[in-house]
Amino acid sequence: MTGEPTRVRQMWHLLEPLHAVLYYAPEAFEEAAALGYDTTERWASYFAWRAAPLGAADAREVVRTFHSFAPAMVGGYVPDGWATAAPDVVLAARLRAVDRAYRALFGDRVEGAEFAEAAALARRAAEAVGPGAHGGLAAAKAPVASGGLGAAKAPVAPGGLGPANSALPWPDAPHLALWHAATVLREHRGDGHIAALAEAGLDPVEALVSFAAVGAAAPEVFASRGWSAAEWGAARQRLRERGLLAADGTATDAGRELRAKVELRTDEEAAAPWRALGEPGRERLAQLLGEPWLEVIGSGLLPSENTLGIGKV
Repeated sequence: MTGEPTRVRQMWHLLEPLHAVLYYAPEAFEEAAALGYDTTERWASYFAWRAAPLGAADAREVVRTFHSFAPAMVGGYVPDGWATAAPDVVLAARLRAVDRAYRALFGDRVEGAEFAEAAALARRAAEAVGPGAHGGLAAAKAPVASGGLGAAKAPVAPGGLGPANSALPWPDAPHLALWHAATVLREHRGDGHIAALAEAGLDPVEALVSFAAVGAAAPEVFASRGWSAAEWGAARQRLRERGLLAADGTATDAGRELRAKVELRTDEEAAAPWRALGEPGRERLAQLLGEPWLEVIGSGLLPSENTLGIGKV
């Protein structure tokens, strides 16, 4: 992989940990507990934090926009979570959580010139994300020929987490604006990834099985998405019948080629904000993000192996 896709993926790798502290930082769990969420496990707050930009979304909408979670799992948290705290209350609390988490991680530097510069650059990129950025999320599978991407683009449904987050007001504080930009950009990328998976003819559980098969993470890591052993096994069988999976559960050459095409298409779908920022701006942002990225990774907050394949793809 060379050229623009490499640079686009590099920015995702740099920004994703800065976004993800929301789901793991103790300050975020404290804020969630103050709202009334059960924090003995992380999913009640996760679904609230991430879905709040959609408004009081029902389970079907969250299943569609989150994509990789089993409907039965989503139904355990949505829409009942909105009875604990309304989406606007959750949105205010998540900014408080990020403020506290960033100050714990980075100290007074959140008030400094480098955070302000990084926030301004990231905001310029994120402001290129808006309604219709991908023409909507894929709603159905496109036909797949010879293990490749579908020849025709999948039918699409409107909306996604990228546009939903981009429609929110920008925080004034630079470190919160940086986090918000990282969130808009990662959710924009995720919307494009869902479209790429649909074009490849991979449903949500097949997407996870095929990703595990190329070594993105161990199958046990993907158990967090709530699919049953029977659902996982049925998806494996479907992929074997398509010639994408070997009997031992690893990807065939065709399966690896398909996943590589999905990741490349995802990079292409995520590229527009970085084109809008321009190469000098992107390079400067990458430079500014290097130290905060190292500090988040070194903090131990984030799991070393993750369902996104960070560091593996």
